[in-house]
Amino acid sequence: MLDVWTQETGGSAGGGQAARQLLDARQDLRRALSEADTQAAPAAAAAYTRTAANEIYRQFHRLPNPDLVMYVFPHLAGSDPVPVPGYTTVFPLYQRVQYAMPGERLEDY
Repeated sequence: MLDVWTQETGGSAGGGQAARQLLDARQDLRRALSEADTQAAPAAAAAYTRTAANEIYRQFHRLPNPDLVMYVFPHLAGSDPVPVPGYTTVFPLYQRVQYAMPGERLEDY
């Protein structure tokens, strides 16, 4: 097992030749940021930055969860047929409360 470890990592915990090859491949794929990218980055992150002004507003609004209102007709229930009067019950469409991402569409579809 030690031989396999030494062969694959070059004998060091930080990797050896395989790690260097991986880092070289990553360097080849890395591209420099353009001027437009560096100027657009703060504007893109501004909506998610916490400030005192935006802490008082909800960023993640609750999405609508329509209720299904159903009527259960009068029926007999149980091993001894006991009459149960008709009633209405409400089922939410989703089991959990869903939240919208910041800036996501909130009006009715």
